[in-house]
Amino acid sequence: MEVVILSGSKPIAALAADAIEALLRRRPDAVLGLATGSSPLPVYNELALRHERDGLDFSRVRGFVLDEYVGLPPGHPESYREVIRREFTERVNIDPANVLGPDGSAADIPAACRSFEDVLRGAGGVDLQLLGVGTDGHLAFNEPGSSLASRTRIKTLIEQTRRDNARFFGSLSHVPHHVLTQGLGTILEARHVILIATGAQKAQAVRDLVEGPVAAICPASVLQLHPHATILLDEAAASSLRLADYYRHSYENKPSWQGL
Repeated sequence: MEVVILSGSKPIAALAADAIEALLRRRPDAVLGLATGSSPLPVYNELALRHERDGLDFSRVRGFVLDEYVGLPPGHPESYREVIRREFTERVNIDPANVLGPDGSAADIPAACRSFEDVLRGAGGVDLQLLGVGTDGHLAFNEPGSSLASRTRIKTLIEQTRRDNARFFGSLSHVPHHVLTQGLGTILEARHVILIATGAQKAQAVRDLVEGPVAAICPASVLQLHPHATILLDEAAASSLRLADYYRHSYENKPSWQGL
């Protein structure tokens, strides 16, 4: 696990976009894992800018959305497929047919989860997965207590997560209780994961995922087992890390050829 502490969301977005651009220059048909929430938005803005300004090409890219609410009708503005479309894919030249998420409106939820896993596997797996982390350490919608080997499945949201997301729905009563989410075992199969966390409210979760034990109480801690995990933080999110000075020293003295 590499921990990189930067001054704010703008340099974090630029560094994450550098990694994605380098991947697409090397492999134009790469598979990207797309996260929603506030953390990845500056990255999507930066990628859209590079597409418009520099011609960064997404025409052969495939994208897989991490999770989806259960029961929202197709096209609902807060469905994660719609959020990804609005915030990212319609701003670049990804073929909409090449972007897939778990089907939260399916009549047969277990079958929809198996189908999603099959298509993801058939695409060759995710080359680079963007991630955020919840204030309680949840990863995607794998809430505390989730199996570290879990696959795409239905999960019940804890009330803290529903409260955190109520701002998008206007009222807590409108936030669904259930979601479909890639499992922790599914996420671990991505070849490179980049997790972004900003703000003091994420500091404890960041300390738990980076320096705590690998445990289901902090699902994001499973990334300690990943062979290529990059954690991008601002100073506030890194404020509880015991080894923050070491992480800064390591990044400042990193060989220029190594990349993220």
